[in-house]
Amino acid sequence: MEITVSKAERMDGAVKAPPSKSYSHRAFIIASLAEGMSTIRDPLYSADTMASLEACRAFGSGFWRESDGSGEVTCRINGRGRWLKTPEDVLNLKNSGTTLRIMTSVSALAPNYTVLTGDASLRNRPMQDLLDSIKNLGISAFSTRNNGNPPIVIKGGFKGGSTEISGSVSSQFISSILIASPYADNSVDLQVKNEFISKPYVDMTRDIMKSFKVNVEYEASTKSFHVDPQMYRKQDFTVEGDYSSASYIIAAAAALESDVTLKNLLDDSKQGDKLIVDIVRDMGCGVKVKKDEVNISGHGKLEGVDVNLQNAPDLLPTVAALGALSNGKTKITGVEHTRYKETDRIHTCAVELSKLGVKVKEERDSLSIEGGVHGGVVDSHMDHRLVMALYIIGLKVGGVRIKNASVYNVSFPNFPEIMKKLAG
Repeated sequence: MEITVSKAERMDGAVKAPPSKSYSHRAFIIASLAEGMSTIRDPLYSADTMASLEACRAFGSGFWRESDGSGEVTCRINGRGRWLKTPEDVLNLKNSGTTLRIMTSVSALAPNYTVLTGDASLRNRPMQDLLDSIKNLGISAFSTRNNGNPPIVIKGGFKGGSTEISGSVSSQFISSILIASPYADNSVDLQVKNEFISKPYVDMTRDIMKSFKVNVEYEASTKSFHVDPQMYRKQDFTVEGDYSSASYIIAAAAALESDVTLKNLLDDSKQGDKLIVDIVRDMGCGVKVKKDEVNISGHGKLEGVDVNLQNAPDLLPTVAALGALSNGKTKITGVEHTRYKETDRIHTCAVELSKLGVKVKEERDSLSIEGGVHGGVVDSHMDHRLVMALYIIGLKVGGVRIKNASVYNVSFPNFPEIMKKLAG
């Protein structure tokens, strides 16, 4: 599928931010580990989150998608508690890295053997750090190709104990261990080595675990977690709006003349990607933040900034697009770990922006961008975030044709409809 984006003069209106993909993943999986029927309100149903739901069903949980007729969507999940069943077949997790990482540890709670795999992109995701770490907790798991990548085979059994893991590759490894740890035979102690990147995502995990009545102790001075054997309890849980997905709307509104309000974005959110609000403000855009909404008043002119995205790596394509549309230079640092996402995002951003006339310098953990861009033909590399970032550029300059664009449905299924509604 290709999308050709035409130039928009301005953006106006109010929309509800899409539900958080990160919260939806975790809420679905944790509810499946709770005893009894949980209700997840306003979750995101997308290709990625459906991978998590289908995985939970394979382990024995039931789920039902419901709507009350007024637009509110819920998901009812009948959890298995600690008594998971072994999936009857290999689990194909498609392109969902979050599902892969979290379910690797969760799979050890089921008897016998579980095999996790996915599409070509997922089969290139590095997993060895997680496999090495959970081995110390009595979990037997290995890569079938002996290269640290999926397919992954996990044998049932989670003894617990002490382990450590690098915090410089993926915070999802830490979340994976924490989510499964309450059902280990013994307490679990986990120490984070090296830099602790994307810590807000782990804070989010602990927040949802707490909502389902599980406590995780954290000692900041030693970057260590402690989890005692506990039971998740069924809950009525509401998913908040997603700053990651909202970042494309915020960025587009900042780049154009606009008056756009995004509802259901919580000012006290633990999401690291709420940094996008500060970024567009620093670039010169008018921003008003209330308890549960953000208003963007754009005047169509932005200035380049220096920004560290270590704790908000998913913003890289968004900020790169903004840099291309700004006056002066934008430098994005702290993003080496984005090389291990759906694509090597530092490289793919550099390649595709260059096709649009942008001067880009790619380094190991950074991207430098000189403002100045025109239309052209680009490719998504099958990365949902790259599609939506390139769409922003199209709205500003016009004439941007995006190949392989349908992958936006991984995280934001109605993205084109929302953008067309606001841009007229």
